[in-house]
Amino acid sequence: MKKLLLILALAVGATATQAAPPKAAILKPGTWKGVIQRPDGKQIVFNFDVKQTNGKKVLYVLNATERLLVDDIRQEGDSLWITMPFFDASFATVIKPNGSLEGKYIKVSGERRFEIPFYALPNNKERYPITPATRHNVTGRWDVTFGEGDKSSKAVGEFQQAANGKVTGTFLTPTGDYRYLEGGIDRDTLRLSAFDGSHVYLFTAQLGDPNEIKEAVFYAGGAGKENWTARKDANAQLPDGFDAVKLRPGESKLNFRFPATTGEQIGINDDRYKNKVVIIQILGSWCPNCMDETKYLVDFYNKNKSRGVEVVGLAYERYTEFEKSKQALAGFQKRLGINYPVLITGVAVSDPQRTEKTLPQIEPLKGFPTSIFIDKKGNVRKIHTGYDGPATGAHYDAFKKEFEGLINELLAEK
Repeated sequence: MKKLLLILALAVGATATQAAPPKAAILKPGTWKGVIQRPDGKQIVFNFDVKQTNGKKVLYVLNATERLLVDDIRQEGDSLWITMPFFDASFATVIKPNGSLEGKYIKVSGERRFEIPFYALPNNKERYPITPATRHNVTGRWDVTFGEGDKSSKAVGEFQQAANGKVTGTFLTPTGDYRYLEGGIDRDTLRLSAFDGSHVYLFTAQLGDPNEIKEAVFYAGGAGKENWTARKDANAQLPDGFDAVKLRPGESKLNFRFPATTGEQIGINDDRYKNKVVIIQILGSWCPNCMDETKYLVDFYNKNKSRGVEVVGLAYERYTEFEKSKQALAGFQKRLGINYPVLITGVAVSDPQRTEKTLPQIEPLKGFPTSIFIDKKGNVRKIHTGYDGPATGAHYDAFKKEFEGLINELLAEK
Protein backbone atom coordinates (compact mmCIF):
# COMPACT_ATOMS: atom_id res chain seq x y z
CA MET A 1 0.00 0.00 0.00
CA LYS A 2 2.84 2.42 0.86
CA LYS A 3 4.47 1.71 -2.49
CA LEU A 4 1.15 2.41 -4.26
CA LEU A 5 0.71 5.73 -2.42
CA LEU A 6 4.29 6.74 -3.28
CA ILE A 7 3.73 5.95 -6.95
CA LEU A 8 0.49 7.98 -6.96
CA ALA A 9 2.20 10.91 -5.23
CA LEU A 10 5.03 10.92 -7.77
CA ALA A 11 2.53 10.73 -10.61
CA VAL A 12 0.53 13.66 -9.25
CA GLY A 13 3.74 15.66 -8.74
CA ALA A 14 4.87 14.95 -12.30
CA THR A 15 1.48 16.01 -13.68
CA ALA A 16 1.55 19.24 -11.66
CA THR A 17 5.06 19.98 -12.92
CA GLN A 18 4.01 19.42 -16.54
CA ALA A 19 0.94 21.62 -16.12
CA ALA A 20 2.80 24.53 -14.47
CA PRO A 21 2.56 27.65 -16.65
CA PRO A 22 5.78 29.02 -18.13
CA LYS A 23 7.48 31.71 -16.13
CA ALA A 24 6.33 35.16 -17.28
CA ALA A 25 8.87 37.27 -19.16
CA ILE A 26 9.65 40.39 -17.11
CA LEU A 27 11.52 43.56 -17.99
CA LYS A 28 13.68 43.71 -14.89
CA PRO A 29 13.98 46.99 -12.96
CA GLY A 30 17.42 48.49 -12.48
CA THR A 31 20.28 49.72 -14.65
CA TRP A 32 20.92 48.04 -18.00
CA LYS A 33 23.73 48.00 -20.55
CA GLY A 34 22.39 48.43 -24.09
CA VAL A 35 24.53 47.49 -27.09
CA ILE A 36 23.89 48.46 -30.72
CA GLN A 37 26.00 46.01 -32.72
CA ARG A 38 27.35 47.46 -35.96
CA PRO A 39 28.15 45.10 -38.85
CA ASP A 40 31.83 46.09 -38.59
CA GLY A 41 31.96 44.75 -35.02
CA LYS A 42 31.96 48.14 -33.29
CA GLN A 43 29.57 48.38 -30.36
CA ILE A 44 27.74 51.60 -29.56
CA VAL A 45 26.94 51.21 -25.88
CA PHE A 46 24.56 53.17 -23.67
CA ASN A 47 22.88 52.64 -20.30
CA PHE A 48 19.27 52.92 -19.23
CA ASP A 49 17.27 52.63 -16.01
CA VAL A 50 14.03 50.65 -15.89
CA LYS A 51 11.48 51.76 -13.30
CA GLN A 52 7.85 51.19 -12.35
CA THR A 53 5.92 54.48 -12.38
CA ASN A 54 2.19 54.81 -11.80
CA GLY A 55 1.67 51.13 -12.49
CA LYS A 56 3.59 51.03 -15.77
CA LYS A 57 7.14 50.36 -16.85
CA VAL A 58 9.21 53.31 -18.07
CA LEU A 59 12.90 53.68 -18.77
CA TYR A 60 15.38 56.53 -18.73
CA VAL A 61 18.20 56.60 -21.27
CA LEU A 62 21.36 57.74 -19.48
CA ASN A 63 23.96 59.96 -21.14
CA ALA A 64 26.25 61.69 -18.62
CA THR A 65 23.84 63.89 -16.59
CA GLU A 66 20.90 63.47 -18.98
CA ARG A 67 17.95 61.21 -18.14
CA LEU A 68 15.75 60.91 -21.25
CA LEU A 69 12.30 59.53 -20.38
CA VAL A 70 10.95 56.75 -22.60
CA ASP A 71 7.40 55.81 -21.64
CA ASP A 72 6.11 54.05 -24.76
CA ILE A 73 6.83 50.41 -23.85
CA ARG A 74 4.59 47.59 -25.05
CA GLN A 75 4.85 43.91 -24.15
CA GLU A 76 3.08 40.83 -25.51
CA GLY A 77 4.33 37.59 -24.01
CA ASP A 78 8.10 37.70 -24.28
CA SER A 79 8.05 40.29 -27.09
CA LEU A 80 8.89 43.86 -26.09
CA TRP A 81 8.66 47.04 -28.18
CA ILE A 82 10.29 50.28 -27.01
CA THR A 83 9.51 53.47 -28.96
CA MET A 84 11.72 56.50 -28.48
CA PRO A 85 9.89 59.81 -27.88
CA PHE A 86 11.62 61.49 -30.84
CA PHE A 87 13.36 60.85 -34.13
CA ASP A 88 11.22 57.92 -35.39
CA ALA A 89 13.39 55.38 -33.58
CA SER A 90 12.43 52.19 -31.73
CA PHE A 91 13.52 48.77 -30.52
CA ALA A 92 11.83 45.44 -31.31
CA THR A 93 13.12 42.85 -28.85
CA VAL A 94 12.50 39.55 -27.11
CA ILE A 95 12.98 39.02 -23.37
CA LYS A 96 15.25 35.97 -23.15
CA PRO A 97 14.93 33.31 -20.41
CA ASN A 98 17.96 34.81 -18.60
CA GLY A 99 16.24 38.23 -18.50
CA SER A 100 18.34 39.90 -21.21
CA LEU A 101 16.90 41.60 -24.32
CA GLU A 102 17.72 40.66 -27.89
CA GLY A 103 16.41 42.17 -31.09
CA LYS A 104 16.82 45.19 -33.36
CA TYR A 105 17.26 48.94 -33.17
CA ILE A 106 15.05 50.46 -35.90
CA LYS A 107 15.52 53.97 -37.31
CA VAL A 108 13.31 55.51 -39.99
CA SER A 109 14.73 58.46 -41.91
CA GLY A 110 12.33 59.73 -44.54
CA GLU A 111 11.67 56.84 -46.87
CA ARG A 112 14.65 54.86 -45.57
CA ARG A 113 14.51 52.30 -42.78
CA PHE A 114 17.56 50.97 -40.93
CA GLU A 115 17.69 47.92 -38.68
CA ILE A 116 20.74 47.14 -36.53
CA PRO A 117 21.16 44.18 -34.14
CA PHE A 118 20.70 45.12 -30.49
CA TYR A 119 20.96 43.43 -27.11
CA ALA A 120 20.78 44.59 -23.50
CA LEU A 121 21.97 43.12 -20.21
CA PRO A 122 20.18 43.76 -16.89
CA ASN A 123 21.99 44.76 -13.72
CA ASN A 124 24.95 46.08 -15.69
CA LYS A 125 26.18 49.65 -15.21
CA GLU A 126 29.27 49.31 -17.38
CA ARG A 127 29.38 51.44 -20.51
CA TYR A 128 32.91 50.60 -21.64
CA PRO A 129 35.83 49.16 -19.67
CA ILE A 130 37.71 51.80 -17.67
CA THR A 131 41.22 51.69 -16.23
CA PRO A 132 40.95 53.21 -12.73
CA ALA A 133 44.46 54.68 -12.59
CA THR A 134 45.09 55.59 -16.23
CA ARG A 135 48.18 57.63 -17.06
CA HIS A 136 46.24 59.69 -19.62
CA ASN A 137 44.16 62.78 -18.96
CA VAL A 138 41.97 64.35 -21.66
CA THR A 139 40.39 67.02 -19.46
CA GLY A 140 40.34 70.37 -21.21
CA ARG A 141 39.56 72.11 -24.48
CA TRP A 142 40.62 70.62 -27.83
CA ASP A 143 40.84 71.99 -31.38
CA VAL A 144 39.22 69.19 -33.40
CA THR A 145 39.11 68.34 -37.11
CA PHE A 146 36.64 65.80 -38.48
CA GLY A 147 37.42 64.29 -41.88
CA GLU A 148 40.23 65.21 -44.23
CA GLY A 149 40.97 67.69 -47.00
CA ASP A 150 38.10 69.55 -48.64
CA LYS A 151 35.54 67.51 -46.70
CA SER A 152 36.96 68.33 -43.28
CA SER A 153 35.07 70.34 -40.65
CA LYS A 154 36.11 72.06 -37.46
CA ALA A 155 34.88 71.48 -33.93
CA VAL A 156 35.90 72.13 -30.35
CA GLY A 157 36.03 69.23 -27.91
CA GLU A 158 35.53 69.80 -24.20
CA PHE A 159 36.06 66.86 -21.84
CA GLN A 160 36.09 66.26 -18.10
CA GLN A 161 37.89 63.21 -16.73
CA ALA A 162 37.23 61.81 -13.26
CA ALA A 163 39.87 60.18 -11.08
CA ASN A 164 38.51 56.72 -11.96
CA GLY A 165 39.04 57.28 -15.70
CA LYS A 166 35.42 58.08 -16.56
CA VAL A 167 35.11 60.81 -19.21
CA THR A 168 32.17 63.06 -20.11
CA GLY A 169 31.94 66.01 -22.45
CA THR A 170 30.87 67.02 -25.94
CA PHE A 171 31.99 68.43 -29.26
CA LEU A 172 30.85 71.94 -30.20
CA THR A 173 30.41 72.75 -33.89
CA PRO A 174 29.23 75.86 -35.80
CA THR A 175 25.74 74.30 -36.07
CA GLY A 176 25.35 72.87 -32.57
CA ASP A 177 26.84 70.38 -30.14
CA TYR A 178 27.01 66.58 -30.01
CA ARG A 179 24.99 66.61 -26.79
CA TYR A 180 25.91 64.38 -23.84
CA LEU A 181 28.89 62.05 -24.41
CA GLU A 182 29.97 59.52 -21.81
CA GLY A 183 32.64 56.85 -21.62
CA GLY A 184 36.16 56.49 -20.35
CA ILE A 185 39.76 55.46 -20.87
CA ASP A 186 40.78 51.80 -20.90
CA ARG A 187 44.58 51.67 -20.84
CA ASP A 188 45.46 53.71 -23.96
CA THR A 189 42.01 53.76 -25.56
CA LEU A 190 39.39 56.50 -25.18
CA ARG A 191 35.76 55.60 -25.92
CA LEU A 192 32.85 58.04 -25.76
CA SER A 193 29.31 57.21 -26.82
CA ALA A 194 25.87 58.81 -27.01
CA PHE A 195 22.38 57.52 -27.73
CA ASP A 196 19.16 59.53 -27.81
CA GLY A 197 17.36 57.90 -30.73
CA SER A 198 19.02 60.13 -33.32
CA HIS A 199 22.58 60.41 -32.03
CA VAL A 200 23.93 56.84 -32.20
CA TYR A 201 27.57 57.75 -31.79
CA LEU A 202 30.88 56.23 -30.76
CA PHE A 203 34.15 58.17 -30.67
CA THR A 204 37.37 56.22 -30.20
CA ALA A 205 40.97 57.39 -29.91
CA GLN A 206 44.36 55.84 -29.23
CA LEU A 207 46.09 58.08 -26.70
CA GLY A 208 49.80 58.83 -26.55
CA ASP A 209 50.95 62.44 -26.77
CA PRO A 210 49.16 64.29 -23.92
CA ASN A 211 48.49 67.30 -26.17
CA GLU A 212 47.54 65.61 -29.43
CA ILE A 213 45.15 62.94 -30.70
CA LYS A 214 45.96 61.44 -34.09
CA GLU A 215 44.52 57.93 -34.24
CA ALA A 216 40.80 58.54 -33.75
CA VAL A 217 37.58 57.39 -35.42
CA PHE A 218 33.99 58.60 -35.21
CA TYR A 219 31.31 55.91 -35.77
CA ALA A 220 27.72 56.95 -36.43
CA GLY A 221 24.70 54.67 -36.69
CA GLY A 222 25.12 51.37 -38.49
CA ALA A 223 27.65 52.39 -41.13
CA GLY A 224 28.94 55.96 -40.70
CA LYS A 225 32.67 56.26 -40.13
CA GLU A 226 35.05 59.25 -40.15
CA ASN A 227 38.54 59.94 -38.87
CA TRP A 228 39.19 62.80 -36.49
CA THR A 229 42.19 64.48 -34.93
CA ALA A 230 42.57 66.90 -32.03
CA ARG A 231 45.11 69.22 -30.47
CA LYS A 232 44.77 70.52 -26.91
CA ASP A 233 44.19 74.26 -27.07
CA ALA A 234 42.60 76.26 -24.26
CA ASN A 235 41.86 79.06 -26.74
CA ALA A 236 40.22 77.00 -29.49
CA GLN A 237 37.30 78.92 -30.99
CA LEU A 238 34.48 78.45 -33.49
CA PRO A 239 33.05 81.06 -35.88
CA ASP A 240 30.45 83.40 -34.37
CA GLY A 241 26.97 81.97 -34.96
CA PHE A 242 25.69 85.48 -35.75
CA ASP A 243 27.97 85.70 -38.80
CA ALA A 244 26.91 82.53 -40.62
CA VAL A 245 23.72 83.83 -42.30
CA LYS A 246 22.70 87.39 -43.16
CA LEU A 247 19.95 89.26 -44.95
CA ARG A 248 20.34 89.57 -48.70
CA PRO A 249 21.24 93.07 -49.96
CA GLY A 250 18.25 95.40 -49.98
CA GLU A 251 16.13 93.20 -47.70
CA SER A 252 15.00 94.01 -44.16
CA LYS A 253 11.81 92.02 -43.52
CA LEU A 254 10.58 88.46 -43.97
CA ASN A 255 7.39 87.59 -45.86
CA PHE A 256 6.05 84.08 -45.40
CA ARG A 257 2.79 82.22 -44.84
CA PHE A 258 2.55 78.49 -44.18
CA PRO A 259 0.05 76.08 -42.65
CA ALA A 260 0.51 75.32 -38.96
CA THR A 261 0.24 71.75 -37.73
CA THR A 262 -3.30 72.72 -36.69
CA GLY A 263 -4.14 73.48 -40.33
CA GLU A 264 -4.38 77.24 -39.74
CA GLN A 265 -2.57 79.45 -42.24
CA ILE A 266 -0.17 81.75 -40.39
CA GLY A 267 2.11 84.48 -41.74
CA ILE A 268 4.70 86.76 -40.20
CA ASN A 269 2.66 89.82 -41.24
CA ASP A 270 -0.45 88.73 -39.33
CA ASP A 271 -1.86 91.12 -36.73
CA ARG A 272 -0.81 88.83 -33.88
CA TYR A 273 2.85 89.70 -34.56
CA LYS A 274 2.54 93.45 -35.00
CA ASN A 275 4.46 95.50 -32.44
CA LYS A 276 5.89 92.28 -30.99
CA VAL A 277 9.43 90.94 -30.71
CA VAL A 278 9.32 87.70 -32.69
CA ILE A 279 11.71 84.75 -32.64
CA ILE A 280 11.56 82.58 -35.75
CA GLN A 281 12.83 79.10 -34.89
CA ILE A 282 14.14 77.11 -37.87
CA LEU A 283 13.77 73.48 -36.84
CA GLY A 284 13.11 69.86 -37.75
CA SER A 285 11.73 67.00 -35.67
CA TRP A 286 14.77 64.94 -36.75
CA CYS A 287 17.22 67.43 -35.17
CA PRO A 288 18.55 66.68 -31.63
CA ASN A 289 19.82 70.23 -31.09
CA CYS A 290 16.38 71.50 -32.09
CA MET A 291 14.97 69.35 -29.28
CA ASP A 292 17.27 71.05 -26.76
CA GLU A 293 16.52 74.50 -28.14
CA THR A 294 12.78 73.85 -28.09
CA LYS A 295 12.89 72.89 -24.40
CA TYR A 296 14.50 76.24 -23.70
CA LEU A 297 12.13 78.24 -25.94
CA VAL A 298 8.99 76.67 -24.47
CA ASP A 299 10.04 77.75 -20.99
CA PHE A 300 11.22 81.17 -22.19
CA TYR A 301 7.95 81.81 -24.04
CA ASN A 302 5.87 80.89 -20.99
CA LYS A 303 7.76 83.46 -18.92
CA ASN A 304 7.93 86.26 -21.50
CA LYS A 305 4.90 86.18 -23.82
CA SER A 306 3.11 88.68 -21.56
CA ARG A 307 5.96 91.12 -22.23
CA GLY A 308 5.26 91.14 -25.97
CA VAL A 309 7.37 88.21 -27.17
CA GLU A 310 6.19 85.70 -29.77
CA VAL A 311 7.81 82.52 -31.09
CA VAL A 312 7.06 80.84 -34.43
CA GLY A 313 8.55 77.54 -35.54
CA LEU A 314 9.29 76.87 -39.22
CA ALA A 315 9.70 73.13 -39.73
CA TYR A 316 11.70 71.57 -42.54
CA GLU A 317 10.95 67.86 -42.40
CA ARG A 318 12.17 64.95 -44.50
CA TYR A 319 8.88 65.02 -46.41
CA THR A 320 7.14 67.54 -48.65
CA GLU A 321 3.67 66.17 -47.86
CA PHE A 322 1.79 68.07 -45.15
CA GLU A 323 0.26 65.02 -43.41
CA LYS A 324 3.56 63.13 -43.24
CA SER A 325 5.32 66.18 -41.84
CA LYS A 326 2.51 66.76 -39.35
CA GLN A 327 2.79 63.18 -38.15
CA ALA A 328 6.57 63.46 -37.80
CA LEU A 329 6.13 66.60 -35.67
CA ALA A 330 3.29 65.28 -33.50
CA GLY A 331 5.43 63.44 -30.93
CA PHE A 332 7.96 66.29 -30.89
CA GLN A 333 5.26 68.84 -30.08
CA LYS A 334 3.49 66.69 -27.50
CA ARG A 335 6.56 65.59 -25.53
CA LEU A 336 8.10 69.06 -25.43
CA GLY A 337 4.80 70.83 -24.73
CA ILE A 338 5.27 73.31 -27.57
CA ASN A 339 3.01 76.28 -26.86
CA TYR A 340 3.63 78.38 -29.97
CA PRO A 341 2.69 77.77 -33.63
CA VAL A 342 4.80 75.34 -35.64
CA LEU A 343 4.42 75.92 -39.38
CA ILE A 344 5.15 73.27 -42.00
CA THR A 345 7.10 74.77 -44.88
CA GLY A 346 6.40 71.87 -47.25
CA VAL A 347 10.04 71.93 -48.36
CA ALA A 348 12.27 68.99 -47.47
CA VAL A 349 15.36 69.66 -45.40
CA SER A 350 17.41 67.93 -48.11
CA ASP A 351 16.28 70.39 -50.81
CA PRO A 352 19.29 72.53 -51.83
CA GLN A 353 16.88 75.37 -52.60
CA ARG A 354 15.09 75.16 -49.23
CA THR A 355 15.94 78.75 -48.24
CA GLU A 356 15.17 80.28 -51.64
CA LYS A 357 11.77 78.55 -51.68
CA THR A 358 10.75 79.61 -48.17
CA LEU A 359 12.80 82.58 -46.93
CA PRO A 360 14.25 84.24 -50.06
CA GLN A 361 15.07 87.40 -48.10
CA ILE A 362 18.02 85.74 -46.34
CA GLU A 363 21.18 83.93 -47.38
CA PRO A 364 21.03 80.10 -47.50
CA LEU A 365 20.56 78.43 -44.13
CA LYS A 366 23.75 76.80 -42.90
CA GLY A 367 22.36 74.53 -40.22
CA PHE A 368 19.63 73.56 -37.78
CA PRO A 369 18.57 75.09 -35.54
CA THR A 370 18.75 78.70 -36.70
CA SER A 371 17.04 81.59 -34.90
CA ILE A 372 15.86 84.80 -36.58
CA PHE A 373 15.17 87.78 -34.31
CA ILE A 374 12.60 90.34 -35.48
CA ASP A 375 12.00 93.70 -33.81
CA LYS A 376 8.68 95.45 -33.11
CA LYS A 377 8.73 97.11 -36.54
CA GLY A 378 9.05 93.78 -38.33
CA ASN A 379 12.72 94.18 -39.23
CA VAL A 380 15.17 91.28 -39.05
CA ARG A 381 17.77 92.34 -36.52
CA LYS A 382 19.84 89.19 -35.96
CA ILE A 383 20.20 85.69 -37.38
CA HIS A 384 21.93 83.05 -35.29
CA THR A 385 22.99 79.64 -36.54
CA GLY A 386 23.47 76.71 -34.15
CA TYR A 387 22.76 76.10 -30.50
CA ASP A 388 24.94 75.45 -27.47
CA GLY A 389 22.72 73.15 -25.43
CA PRO A 390 22.78 72.13 -21.77
CA ALA A 391 25.50 69.55 -22.41
CA THR A 392 27.95 72.40 -23.08
CA GLY A 393 27.86 73.75 -19.52
CA ALA A 394 29.27 77.28 -19.39
CA HIS A 395 28.57 77.79 -23.10
CA TYR A 396 24.89 77.11 -22.47
CA ASP A 397 24.87 79.69 -19.68
CA ALA A 398 26.56 82.21 -22.01
CA PHE A 399 24.02 81.48 -24.75
CA LYS A 400 21.09 82.13 -22.40
CA LYS A 401 22.62 85.38 -21.20
CA GLU A 402 23.22 86.61 -24.76
CA PHE A 403 19.78 85.47 -25.98
CA GLU A 404 17.88 87.07 -23.14
CA GLY A 405 19.96 90.23 -23.35
CA LEU A 406 19.10 90.62 -27.04
CA ILE A 407 15.38 90.12 -26.37
CA ASN A 408 15.44 92.68 -23.57
CA GLU A 409 17.11 95.20 -25.87
CA LEU A 410 14.49 94.69 -28.58
CA LEU A 411 11.64 94.94 -26.07
CA ALA A 412 13.02 98.22 -24.73
CA GLU A 413 12.92 99.84 -28.15
CA LYS A 414 10.01 102.13 -28.98
